Amino acid sequence: MRYDVDEIHDEIHEALYELAHIDYTKPIFHNPSVAVMYEEALKHEIGSAITSTGALAALSGAKKGRSPADKRIVDEPESSANIWWGSVNIKMDQKVFMVNRERAVDYLNTCERLYVIDGYAGWDTDYRIKVRVVCSRAYHALFMRNMLIRPTAEELKTYGEPDFIIFNAGSFPANRYTIGMTSSTSISVNFERGEMVILGTQYAGEMKKGIFTVMHYLMPKAGVLSLHSSANEGPDGDVSLFFGLSGTGKTTLSADPHRFLIGDDEHCWSDKGVFNIEGGCYAKVIDLSAEKEPEIFEAIRFGSILENVVYSEETRVVDYADSSLTENTRCAYPIEFIPNAKIPCMGGHPKNIILLTCDAFGVLPPISRLSEAQAMYHFISGYTAKIAGTEEGVTEPQATFSACFGAPFLVWHPIKYATMLAEKMKKYKANAWLINTGWNGGAYGTGKRISLKYSRAIIDAIHNGTLAKAEFENYPVFNLSIPKAVQGVPSEILNPSATWAGGKDTYATTVNKLATLFVENFKKFDDGSRPEIAAAGPKF
Repeated sequence: MRYDVDEIHDEIHEALYELAHIDYTKPIFHNPSVAVMYEEALKHEIGSAITSTGALAALSGAKKGRSPADKRIVDEPESSANIWWGSVNIKMDQKVFMVNRERAVDYLNTCERLYVIDGYAGWDTDYRIKVRVVCSRAYHALFMRNMLIRPTAEELKTYGEPDFIIFNAGSFPANRYTIGMTSSTSISVNFERGEMVILGTQYAGEMKKGIFTVMHYLMPKAGVLSLHSSANEGPDGDVSLFFGLSGTGKTTLSADPHRFLIGDDEHCWSDKGVFNIEGGCYAKVIDLSAEKEPEIFEAIRFGSILENVVYSEETRVVDYADSSLTENTRCAYPIEFIPNAKIPCMGGHPKNIILLTCDAFGVLPPISRLSEAQAMYHFISGYTAKIAGTEEGVTEPQATFSACFGAPFLVWHPIKYATMLAEKMKKYKANAWLINTGWNGGAYGTGKRISLKYSRAIIDAIHNGTLAKAEFENYPVFNLSIPKAVQGVPSEILNPSATWAGGKDTYATTVNKLATLFVENFKKFDDGSRPEIAAAGPKF
């Protein structure tokens, strides 16, 4: 051990002992340097290695993705009436939370060393919260150092008490016989105590999305809209927000060399403009190449952490095509590793709201202009489609709906976020667009995937203002307003009925099938939605 107890921060020992009776006789590495965390991981964590580009490779154990079914929110008087209870937010009793908290602390007290990271969530100092992470793995500490906003040396001197604390004891299982537990994994959030407890999963993404859940509750309460979106800014200061589920092209289309990246995943929209919640990016790296994603590829260097990747034992070169451990290989890196990142990660009020979908049924237009009510409808719906062959048992396109393009992280009812979005769009005169990056000319298996070149041309037309001035026509059933021409895009693909290869009957059947799925899905929001929102959906 390079440090002895007297050389490590006594104040953090005292603070954690006072808060949770964490043993103060062991080394606690408080905001260690990146180099120290590398050394600690290499010495103490199986599977850790330095890759050929200098990034730290780490393994997350049995869990290689989030466990949304194991997330719980403590039901307490102050927040209970505000929470959208159900399958997304499952209730946990305060006593059960304390049992899990005690179990986590007991485990942390058995560890030979602990790591503590302090950071901020939210770039706007008026709304940011102070977050402290207490964990037993250097991998987790480095991950959260990258994903939180890193305080300066001066800010750390006056950091004080955190607003929210994560106790990550993910290497130790939850007791499955504790009331309300469905497995040995538990991720529980307590707004009253300002704490999160993790048991039974070492997947680092749980911490990132746990803090997003916290911000998803606190920000709307403060009148600020929290969003699961990416954001970029043009040379003239015009901001665009991009929403989309996995596979829709959100990361690719928002990464524009001619625009500044504000953030790739989590943002807030206040009365001053937008700001990123995070200080880093958590990018998928399966099949990554320098040709396809040069900015992300170059960001994988010293200070970045690669998760569950396969590499050569001799050269330490990562094989990004190897999915033998998981398809969900990831890299977490500070946002300043992206050359055109805007620091601080803040911008003005968005000019364009871009909703992305990958429609494998092939009937949604490549580009549609949305009214205010339509923007709310499609935002609440959060539609994309699974493609045949991507999952076992999927033999034809399957519609997937995720409210607000991020249902697992919502805390308030989706209508709350949608209403705030509509109010801000109206106040700041933002345009709303629905872009289909999926199929055209027929459904998956018959038609063709819309070229990325065409999707980029559509985005360019939105940003240079030419699309807003185009001539539009109505697209029936979905009642969407679609342009007759877009520079750089073949006009025949703009209306799916014109390129459909299977005959008019199969086209009409497919349109009605998808429209019915939209209508059926939206029924779950009848309890909170206004009639004009539902009326903005498909009409037969």
